Amino acid sequence: MAIFNPTREEVRRFFCDTWKKKTENQILDPMETLASDWMMEHPEYHALLADPEGALAQDYTPERGETNPFLHLSMHLSISEQISINQPPGIKEIAEKLGKKLGSTHEAQHLMMECLGQVMWEAQREGQALNLENYLEALKKLL
Repeated sequence: MAIFNPTREEVRRFFCDTWKKKTENQILDPMETLASDWMMEHPEYHALLADPEGALAQDYTPERGETNPFLHLSMHLSISEQISINQPPGIKEIAEKLGKKLGSTHEAQHLMMECLGQVMWEAQREGQALNLENYLEALKKLL
């Protein structure tokens, strides 16, 4: 079974191409629509998204202390997808409760993103699959 694993360039081109389509009022497919919704929530990324060549050339390292906008938007998409299909089971309810608690779906996702990033880092460090139990436990602690 093949897992969709786009390259850094493919991810960046997807977001920049989607932004171009959005700003030109072209028809977007469902994934582009979701991505553009999250892009609209992040005006600080608009100039970068409008400059595909600059976006492709940019490096984001922990040393520079910058958030990688493409990783950030990708995590929004990932969490949105997880919520839409309720995988792992229970994430939809957690997201709804957290959104109500914070009064913001966007801020809820930012907190959820920290949990996802942590379990992704652990999985990568240990050479293991993502530990869904740890992910759900971390998410539950947000409530």
